[in-house]
Amino acid sequence: MSDPATQVADHATPDGFRAMMSRFPTGVCVVTAVDADGQPRGMTCSAVCSVSIDPPTLLVCLRATSPTLDAVLASGAFAVNLLHEGAQDVAELFASGDPDRFLRTPWERSPESTGPHLIRDAHTVADCDVVLTQRMGDHVTVFGETRRITQRHRQEPLLYGLRQFRSWSRT
Repeated sequence: MSDPATQVADHATPDGFRAMMSRFPTGVCVVTAVDADGQPRGMTCSAVCSVSIDPPTLLVCLRATSPTLDAVLASGAFAVNLLHEGAQDVAELFASGDPDRFLRTPWERSPESTGPHLIRDAHTVADCDVVLTQRMGDHVTVFGETRRITQRHRQEPLLYGLRQFRSWSRT
């Protein structure tokens, strides 16, 4: 006998899939790169995952129509800014599409970095080189070999789940 709370859909829909994934909390980052004209690009991303320790490789999934993805592909590199618990406003800003997002938060880019570093809002930044891409539906998975890691703050990570931002529990 099945649990009365059990629901089974005959087929997965985008809305059903979105609702399912909202129940899987994850960290929040901003992926950044520099486009062919030298302009910074960036977008909020919660689809980030470690792939390999040796070589240190991660993946990010970016919207196929994103100017950030265009910059990542053109430059062959990107930075993953892992946001801390005090950076919800920046997560929302970089998710909004606001064309002035880089004017509204402090950032820097050194000659060694692969994309802008959000110096106030990221607890850690990984500078990565693109090693592989794979399109799936409306997104592109970008695999990046991490060449450098910069730890900026010791604050707890920003999390996202159930369509809400939260911080790591201290208990």
